Amino acid sequence: MFFLSKKKIILKDLIPTGFKDIHSHILPGIDDGSPDIQTSIGLMRQMQEFGIEHFTGTPHIYEHVWDNTSQIIQHTLSESNPTFQSELGVQAHAAAEYMMDDHLAKLVKNRDILTLKDSYILIEMSYLAPPIHWEQILFDVQLAGYQPVLAHPERYIYWRTDFAAFNKFKDRGCLFQMNALSPTGYYGWEVLESAEKLLKENFIDCVGTDIHHQRHIDAFKQPLQIKSIKEFEQAFDHSLNKL
Repeated sequence: MFFLSKKKIILKDLIPTGFKDIHSHILPGIDDGSPDIQTSIGLMRQMQEFGIEHFTGTPHIYEHVWDNTSQIIQHTLSESNPTFQSELGVQAHAAAEYMMDDHLAKLVKNRDILTLKDSYILIEMSYLAPPIHWEQILFDVQLAGYQPVLAHPERYIYWRTDFAAFNKFKDRGCLFQMNALSPTGYYGWEVLESAEKLLKENFIDCVGTDIHHQRHIDAFKQPLQIKSIKEFEQAFDHSLNKL
């Protein structure tokens, strides 16, 4: 595990004022994130205290696990935003976190995609193993004119000792989004080690909170356990984290 020799930096203190969070699960009741609107409000209010001013809910779209659709997500957003506006003074945006599988290929073909911004699409893989045909899926996504953003690559620990796979993603023009909590050690030492290496290699393009629940909020008060503070701080400044 990595420990700072100087004064430890608390994660929440590193978040720039006006930060746009591009990856969270604050839309209520449609995946493993916030279960209801009051929980969403509580999470978002605390996120505002950290300096986060813009929220993009990215519910999972994972066939047979989280069978969300663009219509379900947009309906949930439209139902929630009046309450967000009255309680918090903000309105959220919505995209999705797409599992890289055959279902994603169908959605891309039908152009039934919710993007983070412009053509940027947030994609993820299983934590157990990558899809066998991930290169073809990535090709299909890009051929349709979308810019893939790989969610939390540091959490795919099967590639922790095989960075050649990460190089393949980068060579194909994929952006990497790191979870803000990863450099605190929240997800364990293997993810922490991967986060350090990805930052050191300048592979990380942007940051998202990936907030699901109160435990994630509480962890933002923990210190960073990495040496690559400068690289991590720079990732908060990517254009995807700005309006």
